[in-house]
Amino acid sequence: MSLDMLGSLRRTTYCGALRASDADKDVVLMGWVHRRRDLGQLIFIDLRDRAGIAQIVFNKELHAEAHAKAEDLRSEFVVAVEGRVIRRQKANPDIPTGEVEVLATRLHLLNNSKTPPFLIEDEVTASEETRLRHRYLDLRRPKLHSNIELRHRVVLEIRKALDELGFFEIETPILTRSTPEGARDCLVPSRIHHGQFYALPQSPQIFKQILMISGMDRYFQICRCFRDEDFRADRQLEFTQLDLEMSFPRQQDIFEAIERVMERCCAVVGVQAKGPFRHLDYKEALRRYGSDKPDLRFGMELHNVTQFFEPARAALHFEGNVQAVVAPGAASWSRKQLDELAEFAKSAGARGVYTVKVTAEGVSSPLEKNLGADGLKNLAGAVGAKPGDLIVAAAAKQQIPHTDTSLYAGGQIRLHLGDKLNVIDRSKWEFAWITGFALFEWSETDKRWVSAQHPFTGIYEEDLDKLETAPWECRSKGYDLVLNGNELGSGSIRIHRQDVQARMFKALGLSDEQAKQRFGFFLDALTYGTPPHGGIALGIDRVVMLLAGEKSIREVIAFPKTTAAVDLMAESPSEVDTAQLDELGIAIKPEPAKGYK
Repeated sequence: MSLDMLGSLRRTTYCGALRASDADKDVVLMGWVHRRRDLGQLIFIDLRDRAGIAQIVFNKELHAEAHAKAEDLRSEFVVAVEGRVIRRQKANPDIPTGEVEVLATRLHLLNNSKTPPFLIEDEVTASEETRLRHRYLDLRRPKLHSNIELRHRVVLEIRKALDELGFFEIETPILTRSTPEGARDCLVPSRIHHGQFYALPQSPQIFKQILMISGMDRYFQICRCFRDEDFRADRQLEFTQLDLEMSFPRQQDIFEAIERVMERCCAVVGVQAKGPFRHLDYKEALRRYGSDKPDLRFGMELHNVTQFFEPARAALHFEGNVQAVVAPGAASWSRKQLDELAEFAKSAGARGVYTVKVTAEGVSSPLEKNLGADGLKNLAGAVGAKPGDLIVAAAAKQQIPHTDTSLYAGGQIRLHLGDKLNVIDRSKWEFAWITGFALFEWSETDKRWVSAQHPFTGIYEEDLDKLETAPWECRSKGYDLVLNGNELGSGSIRIHRQDVQARMFKALGLSDEQAKQRFGFFLDALTYGTPPHGGIALGIDRVVMLLAGEKSIREVIAFPKTTAAVDLMAESPSEVDTAQLDELGIAIKPEPAKGYK
């Protein structure tokens, strides 16, 4: 089989752009053979490119040479077709080009192809591992093409919106110094400075604050960030975020800028989002929904029912509070369904679940011997349960100081029930700003209070006196943007005063020397007239994932890594040769034998 050269041949239009108005036009199309059907005198191929599919017909009687070459075509061969657009005898309403086809006059075979390991279709049965290993083929699928185009359009709208609001797009360094920001740094050894390392940025946090000190006033960046985290579902070693910072802002100014951005992003997929978005206090969100990223598309709020369980605390062996959710219409659930619910609850951090069925005949539960008939009736009345409903209550398995862990367990049960009962309105787009976060959180690993966000997060002025005495009561000037139960991003009004920053470091257990060692150049910059400032970072991958209706960010990233941080296509990470290591002054320490400690 001989291949043709492209030469001076030029494509006149995309396959997917053909319409009835193009009938009788001469065209040149280029793309991949999606499907081939040989009917003897007639050969049909579906030709695919970025824009879609066009049907090409090769007629042996009219154009014998082109027909003869078409007999050799197979899936994923690359071709150019010259021909005339004609109307189909029977239109295909399933594709945009379905009213027309191209009668081929000449065929140019530009390249052949091996048989792909999976069909280039939207619905594939191949494993994700196979798809990622052959990502160049996976990206040919129309859905993946659509996702990448959507990502482009979303980022374009972000840039347009922020330009209109007076923001400058400024790049910050990729090779910088290691600073603690919550995850392990990705380190890069320096060849020139032996024994020293750059770090890839977990975020441009310090640099964007320095840009405010520099008088840039309004900055944004579509930036790459790197975090060496332990294996976590739907997280990437490298990811993309919208980073934004403003000088002299009220919190509301930042909210309004991001609301404008999100309105424009949602409009790309025909969704009307309109600011101002609702606000929820952190503690209220936890109390009502058991989450700091609540899904507001359905009700089923939590009820603190500890008082009804108090008489049975010793018998039921639970600690802390008990939260309850009313599952509408679930009183008829089978024993198997209830057992599955109990297993899920345990995996979500609950000791188990306590269930109460409310029927027209009354209230029934295995808890009756512990709480009594009247106790069950009072419980049902307190949570507003109606006949046909199931009350699901749970206490947390683990207790953390100054934290009501029952709320988190209850929140997971709420989401699980909402999904099982199909009460979540999937057509809704419910945004919310979560504010009033705790400034510190307890680290079980370190047995101390650590920064809940980062050490530059502002503190409510009225809580400053509690910084040294009751850190768990301190509220931060941080905020999150949430959409349909997903955290899109976090931000805060920053600390701009040296005295407050010094107290924050002290509260975190950092000595002056440690603070200087980790943040020296930034602390020095703070001494030169730092303006009040604040900002936010939104996860571009997650925003596009939600707009595309996907369940994994890997479906909207061109070349993602697995949950084990491996690029299967490029076979990365990989070993490097000894000469490269010697040049960097690095020796690989052998792993200890298994079982050795």
